Amino acid sequence: MRRKARELAFKALFEHAQGDVPLSEAWRHALAAYDYDGDEPLDREGTEFAERLVRGYQDRAEEVDRVLAETVEGWDFNQMSKTDLAVLRLATYEALYEDTPFAPLIEVAVRIAGKYGGEDSGKFVNGVLARLKRRIDAGELRTVPKKD
Repeated sequence: MRRKARELAFKALFEHAQGDVPLSEAWRHALAAYDYDGDEPLDREGTEFAERLVRGYQDRAEEVDRVLAETVEGWDFNQMSKTDLAVLRLATYEALYEDTPFAPLIEVAVRIAGKYGGEDSGKFVNGVLARLKRRIDAGELRTVPKKD
């Protein structure tokens, strides 16, 4: 269920980045559209998790974007696809501020990038998140404690 929740949160961040739509409005659009995409509906816990990710990114957007900009090598946000940027923002927020273990977080981010992005999006996202994890492991960045 968390994979679907992350995908819902991604859709809100993508619309926000793509259409310069306020994030709260993009969240409402993503939530309304989710019911009609033929997928099994999220339960309350999944919807609350997705909303927590969206609001968490919104509350810490400046810090998340700063960390992400320092982690991405050879790219700036204007050069990246909006899909890759939305996936990376969501995953970076979750890596720093949620207790999600890194392996499933990276796996789902790569899947979302592969599903919605370009041919190399999954590889790009994987590389950036691997660099982010190395920075965290090296003590450059602090995170909340992770679940086992």
